[in-house]
Amino acid sequence: MIERDQLVRFLNNELQSEKIRDYCPNGLQVEGKARISRVVTGVTASQALLDAAVAANADAILVHHGYFWKNETAQVTGIKKKRLQTLLRHDINLLAYHLPLDVHPELGNNAQLGLLLNAQNINAVAAAEPTGVLMQGELAKALDVPQIAQQLEKTLQRQVLLHAVDNSIASHTVSKLAWCTGGGQGYIEQAAAAGAQLFISGEVSEQTIHLSRELGIHFIAAGHHATERYGMKALGEFIARQLGLEVQFIDIDNPA
Repeated sequence: MIERDQLVRFLNNELQSEKIRDYCPNGLQVEGKARISRVVTGVTASQALLDAAVAANADAILVHHGYFWKNETAQVTGIKKKRLQTLLRHDINLLAYHLPLDVHPELGNNAQLGLLLNAQNINAVAAAEPTGVLMQGELAKALDVPQIAQQLEKTLQRQVLLHAVDNSIASHTVSKLAWCTGGGQGYIEQAAAAGAQLFISGEVSEQTIHLSRELGIHFIAAGHHATERYGMKALGEFIARQLGLEVQFIDIDNPA
């Protein structure tokens, strides 16, 4: 068991959250009990995750997608009321780390996806900020694009959307990849400028496919939730080792 403030300081320091400008507050979002021994981790602080954490007798919930996003309404009504009411009634702390978790060089969502891709020579694309939000790497052996998509589906246990371009600019056998987990499809132009043959993200927008065709870069959308499960899982395992806390990752399935 440790003090809440000790856990917050540990996470803030490890994730360097104060150095990153974000769309939401990082760190402690809702204050609960002062001492913590049991932590539930998950991707999003949905009602389903809160209810599962209550059932698990958690003292704290640690997520990637928390609350109080920029430009959201300030009123505490409806869904927001119910979620906050659950946390306050059970005196559970809510901690959230958004971009700081995406970009952490070892525990981050992008770093963990790179491991799942078995990529080598991994480094950040310098033009994309914050550093680490867009990563690039190489496969040890060049693979057909459909083969990479099949491997991703097997690893993530989710059907992916594959758009393989068919023109003289691109080859269907690729070795150089770039990726940004979650809603990172907007980085496709920077991925192409960095020389990637294939760009992988969580989501796809209508314009993404046009850019893929015109830039001559293959594209895979592998799911926002599916590509961002692994950073929080890795972070939870890290704090369990470092701080001796009981940590349980709870995956609330989401097909998006």
